[in-house]
Amino acid sequence: MNEFFQRWNLDPQKLPRHVGIIMDGNGRWATARRLPRVAGHRKGVERVNEITEFAVQCGLQALTLYAFSDENWRRPEEEVSALMSLLRWYLKAERNKILENNIRFRLIGDRGKLSSDILSLATKLEEESSSNSGLNLCVALSYGSRGEILRAVRRVLEKVESGELYPADLDEQTFEENLDTAGLPEVDMVIRTSGERRVSNFLLWQAAYAEYFFESAPWPDFTEEMFATLLRDYSSRERRFGRTPEQVQQRPEGDNKRTNSPARLSSVKGS
Repeated sequence: MNEFFQRWNLDPQKLPRHVGIIMDGNGRWATARRLPRVAGHRKGVERVNEITEFAVQCGLQALTLYAFSDENWRRPEEEVSALMSLLRWYLKAERNKILENNIRFRLIGDRGKLSSDILSLATKLEEESSSNSGLNLCVALSYGSRGEILRAVRRVLEKVESGELYPADLDEQTFEENLDTAGLPEVDMVIRTSGERRVSNFLLWQAAYAEYFFESAPWPDFTEEMFATLLRDYSSRERRFGRTPEQVQQRPEGDNKRTNSPARLSSVKGS
């Protein structure tokens, strides 16, 4: 075990593959300090950088950050505009760091609602980082899980209509290939900051078997120490996926993942 894992008392064999974080509490953090809400969002961006770097050091496969929900478009225009400006800044300022740290960037959500310049910046960074093999950093922007599932359904229907996919071939694995997060491991761990205890339409399909953690600190105060504490808690949980404790104990060490859906039966046209 290297120095990093010793320092944080983490077992690399028991860490989650994919962590999702609902970054809640920026506005309330600012209001409590008598600052404009945008000040909380700026502080939240700083925290994104720190937690992303920590995830890289942990060797996580994927980190999905809930940055802006589909419902957040209903917020005051001034706040939405400030958030979009921060996003523009982030995509420009963090580009080199993302590429230098072998991070693969991905944007998930309803791209049709984003301005052309933000979409262009995000798409360019996706392309530039596509060959990177380290952490998959997914930013959920204009995102809602119900909307994502509906988009996946439409993609499946289009493939059925074109003859590319047969209804009998549709299983969980095939459906997951049509989600925004296609190619990423299932979400093992979901963290929500700021004390709220709801999932807010976040990764409903992907996090079906995730372990949930609700942290009272608002996102701007969420530190590496807090993240490490939750990761240790995650490592201590027995994840059974419907099995009995005895069955789990009989599985090979480190094999605590859900078994994938049954293998698909091939469907031959005309059979």
